[in-house]
Amino acid sequence: MSRKLRMTPSEAFVETLTAHGVKDVFGIVGSAYMDAMDLFPLAGIRFIPVAHEQNAAHMADGYSRVTDRHGVCIGQNGPGITNFVTAIAAAYWAHSPVVAITPEAASLTAGLGGFQETDQIPIFSKITKYQAHVSGPTRMAELTHRAFTIAMQERGPTQLNIPRDHFYGEIDTVIPEPTTIERAAGGTEALKAAAQALGEARFPVIIAGGGVVMAGGVGETQALAEYLSCPVVTSYLHNDAFPASHELACGPLGYQGSKAAMRLIAKADVVLALGSRLGPFGTLPQYGIDYWPAGAKIIQIDTDNRALGLVKEISIGICGDSRLAATALLTHLRASNGAQEKNIERIAEIAVAKTAWSEELQQLPTVPTEGHISPRTALTELSNAMPDRAMVSTDIGNVCSVANSYLRFEEPQSFLAAMSWGNCGYAFPAAIGAKVGRPDRPAIAYVGEGAWGMSLAETMTCVREDIPVVAVVFDNQHWGAEKRNQIDYFDNRFLGTNLVNPDFAEIARAMGADGITVDHADQVGDALRAAVAANRPTVLNLRLTQELADPFRRDAFKQPIRLLDKYKAFSAKPV
Repeated sequence: MSRKLRMTPSEAFVETLTAHGVKDVFGIVGSAYMDAMDLFPLAGIRFIPVAHEQNAAHMADGYSRVTDRHGVCIGQNGPGITNFVTAIAAAYWAHSPVVAITPEAASLTAGLGGFQETDQIPIFSKITKYQAHVSGPTRMAELTHRAFTIAMQERGPTQLNIPRDHFYGEIDTVIPEPTTIERAAGGTEALKAAAQALGEARFPVIIAGGGVVMAGGVGETQALAEYLSCPVVTSYLHNDAFPASHELACGPLGYQGSKAAMRLIAKADVVLALGSRLGPFGTLPQYGIDYWPAGAKIIQIDTDNRALGLVKEISIGICGDSRLAATALLTHLRASNGAQEKNIERIAEIAVAKTAWSEELQQLPTVPTEGHISPRTALTELSNAMPDRAMVSTDIGNVCSVANSYLRFEEPQSFLAAMSWGNCGYAFPAAIGAKVGRPDRPAIAYVGEGAWGMSLAETMTCVREDIPVVAVVFDNQHWGAEKRNQIDYFDNRFLGTNLVNPDFAEIARAMGADGITVDHADQVGDALRAAVAANRPTVLNLRLTQELADPFRRDAFKQPIRLLDKYKAFSAKPV
C-alpha cells in the first residue's frame, strides 16, 4: 500500500488527475479553483480556455469519444457551472466518460446566498452516472479518483463538486492508482442460445451500435458478420461502427438513414443488436417504411443490464462487452457449425439493395438557384472531398440531419453527434475537442447557421490555441427543421424561423481564422480540400437554397385545432 504524503489539497487534486492520465482540461478561468489551476503546467496538463462553458463540456465530450480517455471540463462556481448542464446532458446520452469538475461556493458560508452560490448537486443529478461532493480537504484524492473511475466503468459523465475553500490547507493523503477495468462477454448460457439462434437464422441482421465503437470491437463484429454472410446496419448516428466500404455494410437506421439498411432489416428473422440500446429515435419508421421486424427474434447485447429490453421487446438479453461478445458468439458458431462458405445469394441481395439506394439518393431533389447550392448537392460534394481518416461532427437541424445519408466512415471514433439529446451548438466545440485529442486527424464540423450563432465565438479559441478545425456552415437563412413543421402543419406561418445572416466567412477572418464563402457546387470540394490542407482554423460558409427534407418527428404532431373564434381564421394546411 502506498504511504501517505504531506501535500496541499490542490496538489492532491492535480496529482490524481495526472495519475488518471489527464493531459488536457477545457474551461474558463475562475477564482474558485485558481490555486489548483496554477499547478497544471508543471503537472503536464494543458488548460484550454474557451469562450463559453457549455462549449468546454462539449469539447470534453468530443475529446473523450475519439480518444477513449476521460474528457475533463472545469469552470467557476455558480453561473460557470450551470452553463455546463446542456453539454453534460449530451455527454450522458452519448455515454461519454466526461468528468465535470464543479468548484462550489465556500463550505462555511453555504446557504447564506453568497456571491455565485447555488446547490450544484441537484442540477446534475439526472444527467450523470455518479456525483462526488468533496466534504473535506482530506477526501480530495479519494473522491477525485472515484469520479474518474466510475466515468470509465459506467461509460458516462460524472460530477466532482469541490467547495472552493477545500483546495487550501495541508493534508496527509495517498494518491490512488487507477483501477483496471475488466469487461466480460456475458453469460455463457445466453451466449450459447444467441449463437444457436444466429446459426439457425434464415436471414440474420447485425445492428452495430455505439457500444461496438466504445469496446473497440469493429474488427470482431466484421469477423462475425463475415462468418454469417449477413447484412450489418449501424444504429442511429453511429455510422462509424462498421466500415462503409465493406460488402456487408448497409448504412445507418433512423432519421435520414439508409433505405438499404431499412429494407434489409425488415426481412430479418433474427436481429443481433450489438452494443445498442435500440433507442426510439433510431427505430421509428422513416421514408414511409415501418422497417422494424416485429416477428423477428431480437438478441440484444449491452454493458448496461438496464438497457436490455427497455425499448424493444427482446428474446435474448446479454449483459456484456460488444467486442468480447462478438468473439464469443463466433467461437460458439464455429464449434457448432464448423467453417462456413460465403452465402453468395444473400451477399448479392445486399449489393442490389445498396445499389438501388445509392441511385435513388443521387436522384433526390437537388435544384440550385443563382448563387445558392442545393443542400443535397453540397452534402454530396463534401462527401466526395472528405479527407481520409476525417472526424466529422454534426449539429442538429434539417441539413445536418440529411447528412446522415451521406456520411461514410472506414474507421471508428470518426462520427460525433449530440445523439438523442439533440441540442444545437454541439458540433463545432465537439470537433475542437476531437482535434485536441487526435491532432493527427482532420476535424470537420457540419453546422447550420442557427446553431453556428451559439458556437461561433469558439473560432477565437481555435485561433488562440492553434486548433485547426474546419467548420462547414450551412447558410440557408432559416431554422430549417422547425420551418418544415410550419410548412406541413401551420399553413406557412413562419414565426421565428426566418434568419438574416452576416457573411460568416468575413466574421471568421475578423477573428483571425480563414473564411471562405462558397455559392457554386463546383467550388465545394476544392474549398474543403484547401481548408484541410491549410491546417488552420477555417470557416466554410456555404450559401444554400431553402430546400428542406422531411421533418424530424412527423409522428409527434397532430393537425392543429382552433376553438376560440379569434383563432379560427388560422386554417390548418392539410397534410
